[in-house]
Amino acid sequence: MDVKIYTKTGDAGETGLLGGARVSKAAPRVAAYGDVDEVNACLGLARSAADEPLASMLEQLQRHLFAIGARLADPIGAVANRVAKASVSGEDVAQLEAWIDQLEAELPPLRRFILAGGTPAAAALHLARTVCRRAERSVVALGAEAVEREVLVYLNRLSDLLFVMARTANHRAGVAEAEW
Repeated sequence: MDVKIYTKTGDAGETGLLGGARVSKAAPRVAAYGDVDEVNACLGLARSAADEPLASMLEQLQRHLFAIGARLADPIGAVANRVAKASVSGEDVAQLEAWIDQLEAELPPLRRFILAGGTPAAAALHLARTVCRRAERSVVALGAEAVEREVLVYLNRLSDLLFVMARTANHRAGVAEAEW
């Protein structure tokens, strides 16, 4: 069965959540999963320019962001609680921390603030980091009961990882960081 790209169900400014509820496209929950989707798109851009070890990590991160988006689009757990790939866990957060530690081990110590930029991959990763911080703020604004704690921890740690990945992309390419 072919899926049509346009459904016309959002023409009046509403969208459907998982479980069937209709809400305004301006609703905070919709904004939050939209911000998460934007991070995902930024990671796709970064992945297109990243070296293979980073590109594989980024693909895994994109899959996790789809899971987070599903959680946010499903406030009553109608679908996401039954689908294993629609979750992030403490183990996923531990993986982010392991990647941070692994990548930091190859970097010179950070002594000053740095300006975003460098290689195309690094610049895209810096952009993704800032969008991730916005997504985190949007999710926090929904309130503590809106989503599992692991989602907030994951987004917080993800922005740290994206910063380290940006530094790594520049370092591997031999591009000096511009200090502030």
